[in-house]
Order: sequence, then structure tokens, then C-alpha cells
Amino acid sequence: MTRTPTLILASTSPRRREILAALGLDFTVVPVDVDESPQDGETPGDMALRLAVAKAAAADAHDNNIVLGADTIVAIDGRALGKPVDKADCLAMLERLSGRGHKVLTGVALHGAQGSQTALSETDVYFREISRDEALAYWQSGEPCDKAGAYAVQGLGGVFVERIEGSYSGVVGLPVFETATLLANAGLGVLSRQ
Repeated sequence: MTRTPTLILASTSPRRREILAALGLDFTVVPVDVDESPQDGETPGDMALRLAVAKAAAADAHDNNIVLGADTIVAIDGRALGKPVDKADCLAMLERLSGRGHKVLTGVALHGAQGSQTALSETDVYFREISRDEALAYWQSGEPCDKAGAYAVQGLGGVFVERIEGSYSGVVGLPVFETATLLANAGLGVLSRQ
């Protein structure tokens, strides 16, 4: 009898944990540390996939384990926006996003004994105009400090979002459709486990 694979989440993101838990999956969290620096000539989508694969590979996939890695990139004008390094950086990012559309790309990778598979979620997010006072108040809330693109769509940052075209869960950090598809391909179907 074949043992059901153990799912490992190679991330300490509370949002990714919440999404997986909401899908009714049992999993173990394994923190990983990978260099998230962009590579020369790399597109934001390629970067999201590369980092998702690196995170999945950094966790131990021995025995029958399947490791899930993910990375989210916020990009505008083809350029990735990382996490703000300080208040000035945060305010500059929010000013750049204000009144415009941008892309949120989340790469998902599964790594196990039978190899790796990946998927990329790409969502268009449109912000309303953000005043300087609003951007400053948002910085002072503490929420944007560790968020790519300096905002969290599921938190206070959601007040800036006029509309989304694509995957809301992908913007949060783990696209449900793509993740569930990869898991089903690896023998961990979400609904088939009920």
C-alpha cells in the first residue's frame, strides 16, 4: 500500500499557511532561506518561478514528501518591486502604484521524488489615486513593511485596490487554482481527500 505523501510548505508566510489550511490540507511548515536578489535580464515572471523552485528545493523532499514553494512579485512597467527597505522606499512605491495598474505574479513549485512542476499566476491589480497623507498613514500602520510592492491586498492595503483581474488568492500569496492543480497532479487532490 502506497503511503499518502506528506506535504511540506517551504514558507513561513502566515497567508500561505491560511490558504493551505482553508483547503483542508495537512502540512508541515519548514522555513527556508534563499537569496531573493533579481538576476540580470530576468523578467518578474521568471523571477517568481525561479524563487518558488529554489524555495521548494531548499526544503528536504526525502521519502514520500512533496514540498510546496511559492514566491510573489509585484511588478510595474516590467520592473519588480521588492519589500520596502524604509519609509521613503514605501512611499515611493505607493506613489508609483497610485492611480495605475500593475501585475502581481506568484510562482508556485512542487518538488518531490518524481520531480518538480511549476505554475505561474498573473493578476492585474488597479489602484485608485493615493494621497501622500494616506500613504504615510499606511506606512505608520506597519502593514507594508514586509510586503512585496509595499501593500497587503487582504489588509488595510485593500482600500487602495479599485479592481483585480485574475486571482485574488495569487495576490495574497498562493493562487488556489494553480496550487490545487499541481497538488492533484502529485496525488494530493484537495476535494478527492474529503
